[in-house]
Amino acid sequence: MSYSIAPLSKLVEQFERMPGIGHKTAQRMAFHVMGLTKEQAQDFAKAILDAKEKIRCCQVCQNLSDTPVCSICGNESRDHKVICVVEDPRDVMAFEKTREYEGLYHVLHGVISPMDGIAPEQLRIKELLNRVGSGEVKEVIMATNPTVEGEATAMYLSRLLKPMGIKVTRLAYGIPVGGNLEYADEVTLSRALEGRSEL
Repeated sequence: MSYSIAPLSKLVEQFERMPGIGHKTAQRMAFHVMGLTKEQAQDFAKAILDAKEKIRCCQVCQNLSDTPVCSICGNESRDHKVICVVEDPRDVMAFEKTREYEGLYHVLHGVISPMDGIAPEQLRIKELLNRVGSGEVKEVIMATNPTVEGEATAMYLSRLLKPMGIKVTRLAYGIPVGGNLEYADEVTLSRALEGRSEL
């Protein structure tokens, strides 16, 4: 009979449910929690509950927010004529770290994937069309991931937006900085050629 403590095993199981967390990492996390004081453990649990109770989707861009309209959509100095469409709230964080993009965002919360049973109706596409229909938006940047599903979603949205007279652009994908051409696949190389810019 193997040694186990039921509450600890349950805690490990909960951590294992997180994406990218294997059994060993889940065990380390569980033992870390066991090393916390009661007050620290309560603060940890409270932070999880607070996040679940207070964070919702922004009424405008569908990004995560603790207010009805997020700070990006509420910022008058941002360019409200440009919307960057992303799959996930984490993508917004990645763009914001660059400090280069001054427009707004729209978070789809996924991509069209028939294999996974995800249809267009399950994404925040209707909300995007409503925003674009207001007449203020001039350009929509497709920033979905360069996967089969990401490309299909970008093409689907492009077909919906172009008849509305909206300029639809796609992020240029190519060779990463520090990457070697010999290790790049054909799709990456062709995208790098398409997205080339003048020096």
